[in-house]
Amino acid sequence: MASQILITMDDLETAVRLNAAFEAAGFSTAMFSSLDDVARTLRRENPETVVLTGAVHEPHAAQLAALARESEISTLALLEPTDSERAERVGRLGVTETMVKPVAPDDTVATARRLIERRRLQQRTGIAGESSAVQEVLVKIEQMAPVSSTVLIQGESGTGKELVAKGLHDLSPRRGRPFIAVNCAALPEALLESELFGHEKGAFTGAAERRLGRFELADTGTIFLDEIGEMTAATQVKLLRVLESRAFFRVGGTQPIKVDVRVIAATNRALREAVALGEFRDDLYYRLNVLNIYLPPLRERREDIPLLVRRFIREFAKQHDREFRGITADALQQLVNAPWPGNVRQLRNLIESMVVLAPGSEIRPSDIPSDILDGARTLLPVRIPGQGRDMPGQEFEFILRSLLDLRLQVEELRRRLDEHPQRVQVIELGDHSPAVDVMTAADGNGDDTVVYRSGMTMAEVERAAIEAALREYRGNRRRAAEVLGIGERTLYRKIKTYRLE
Repeated sequence: MASQILITMDDLETAVRLNAAFEAAGFSTAMFSSLDDVARTLRRENPETVVLTGAVHEPHAAQLAALARESEISTLALLEPTDSERAERVGRLGVTETMVKPVAPDDTVATARRLIERRRLQQRTGIAGESSAVQEVLVKIEQMAPVSSTVLIQGESGTGKELVAKGLHDLSPRRGRPFIAVNCAALPEALLESELFGHEKGAFTGAAERRLGRFELADTGTIFLDEIGEMTAATQVKLLRVLESRAFFRVGGTQPIKVDVRVIAATNRALREAVALGEFRDDLYYRLNVLNIYLPPLRERREDIPLLVRRFIREFAKQHDREFRGITADALQQLVNAPWPGNVRQLRNLIESMVVLAPGSEIRPSDIPSDILDGARTLLPVRIPGQGRDMPGQEFEFILRSLLDLRLQVEELRRRLDEHPQRVQVIELGDHSPAVDVMTAADGNGDDTVVYRSGMTMAEVERAAIEAALREYRGNRRRAAEVLGIGERTLYRKIKTYRLE
């Protein structure tokens, strides 16, 4: 069935030209002059795009855009060239895409076709949202799917990394081939290698017969390695060899096995920092990070929360056979303001529980569990020590390691200051002294002096020390690292962090 395009008649001449162009391109079209006609069509049929030909700043255009958003239909707005504030105003309107008149009919048809394909991609993958962050992810999926390059997907737990991986596979030439997912964090170290590469009969106790590994099962298709950051060092080495040679040995095997497989990896860890801490191989990181997709947490795209809430309400009301009107404005605003450390997965599970348990036919503020709102004080999704490998996020662990590393470096700096007081002096200014920025100054003998103000953080002290060392040795990073007592690679990382290039 041909895709249906709804065209408003605010600019009649443009509407007529576009109607002819869409019909010539094989679309089914309908032109409307009133909001009521469009609303009836949205309820009765399933159009894929609404084209606003004019009057985009009038109240009825905003109402039409809102109707389209609620129905998850793309909106293309045509703007006048004299509208100098079009970006801000249309941003508030909430349309999907804009074009500036005069528009070429063929270009408009191509833009609408792209919006339709992107909407279908969202329906296929389940990646919902109209925010710029989500649209950027969809664009990357479209660009990366046709090739066979390795992809690294990064994002917190619950942001939809597996949905993106399936979308890359479904849009690729391998779509009819196997898609094999492996959760590296859920498998014990002793079993991970066998799961990935298989084993021969008798390779170890309990290996009663030959078993094919996930790489063999994914041959000619795609293998998705979830939580790649949890992989042990020994397995990282073997995975690196597979990526380089596209061949591996089964456990206990003697013959190499060649495979044609696309590798998509995902992690909720900051792998770059894990490499800096020596917890992940840098050569494997660069092999995996050929193409990269970052999935933002839900708190960074709050404008998508109303759409997600309404979608989940419809889904679970139908699934549990409940007549459910929706959610009140106050309750929706509370959900928009919540921190969501568990991201979309947490929101989805919450909506299901409220649809099932809510006493009325709509979600009210009293139906929202208090811990969801109390969680507003949570700054980061944290991994609680001792709670297992499948807990969401590792930011807490990384922060602790970073603070310990910073503390050791500052203590080393203080020790060197004590040993060479004539070279670097630390001056503490009282609480009532004028506020000063972190800086280096020179005393009468030309020695560098790090100025310290009460209340400065260790990071500020560290930055000042690095600046002083770099200045003393005229940018020679090797000598500066030796004086500071840190590795040269660590110094490079600190220079980048503090933007001292």
